[in-house]
Amino acid sequence: MTAPARTRPARTPAPADWPAQAAPGPVLVEGRGPLSRTVVAALRGGRPPAGYDEAAAGADPWGEDLQLALYLLYELHYRGFEGVAEDLEWDPELLRLRGALEARFLNALRTATADAPRTVAEAFAPLLVEPVDLSGSLSHQLETEGELWQLREYAALRSLYHLKEADPHAWVIPRLRGRAKAAMVAIEYDEFGAGHPDRIHARLFAALMADLGLDTAYGHYLDQAPAPLLATVNLMSLLGLHGSLRGALVGHFACVEVTSSPGSRRLAKAMRRCGAGPAAEHFYAEHVEADAVHEQVVRHEVIGGLLADEPQLEPDVAFGCAATLLLEDRLADHIRTAWQQHRSALRTPPATG
Repeated sequence: MTAPARTRPARTPAPADWPAQAAPGPVLVEGRGPLSRTVVAALRGGRPPAGYDEAAAGADPWGEDLQLALYLLYELHYRGFEGVAEDLEWDPELLRLRGALEARFLNALRTATADAPRTVAEAFAPLLVEPVDLSGSLSHQLETEGELWQLREYAALRSLYHLKEADPHAWVIPRLRGRAKAAMVAIEYDEFGAGHPDRIHARLFAALMADLGLDTAYGHYLDQAPAPLLATVNLMSLLGLHGSLRGALVGHFACVEVTSSPGSRRLAKAMRRCGAGPAAEHFYAEHVEADAVHEQVVRHEVIGGLLADEPQLEPDVAFGCAATLLLEDRLADHIRTAWQQHRSALRTPPATG
């Protein structure tokens, strides 16, 4: 007799002092097309997916269906889903489907960034200078004229990453060595609270969400997250789960750290101006200082150490930066367009807590 497959336990209330841990895994959502419906059916039924090759080959790489299907498959490597067997993480057919979807997504990313810089110096130079014109900056818009409901939407969207902040980047650690590994571990140590559970950045973001009256459960807003947001999180998982893309993950991480400090400063001011609450302001204020330091370490030590060991990865590092900027721009355009049209940037507006 074989042992029964382990599943994620049912949702239970979180301790009052740990709002980010409302459940070990989120509730599985409904699909948005043939690919994501296939994945959902396979996860719910515990059976291999079937008949997806044609749909995968013709899927829109930026669309809701492919991006949700990829997100669901990637989430098996994080906390999984409530009631879904944990050993499906390594199901061969699910991995084959994931590979087909990743190929579509990665090809679209490479095509869209074909004209981007191929060296680290060229890729990062524009990011190291504060732009004179901030009219295209979403964080600047929130700082100067954002309303509380917009800050709530922005936080709900970003929660799909921030409630697992730094987890995707941890996958690169065993793929680095020497100077790059030591520096990456130092940054991740800070991200995970430097030994203090109350300072874990995911926990700080949960407190931000509580201040804004949002549900702090991990993955709660998955069903409301549009494809442009899912793509930003999927990029981290794609790069983190493939050793061959380690250079691109370092480039992605560096891009996030370089751009985080000025954006966080603007968002902290937005939270303060709108009276969002002390925890909401603190999350971004914490990142202003921390990420200013991380920027220097990741550029000089992580990238510097990686390229000293593996100089052939420089184009990959540059690609990781370019892909990150591409997807962040697509997300910002989606949010701005929705708000200009006086509608929610989520698929459905978040309920008021």
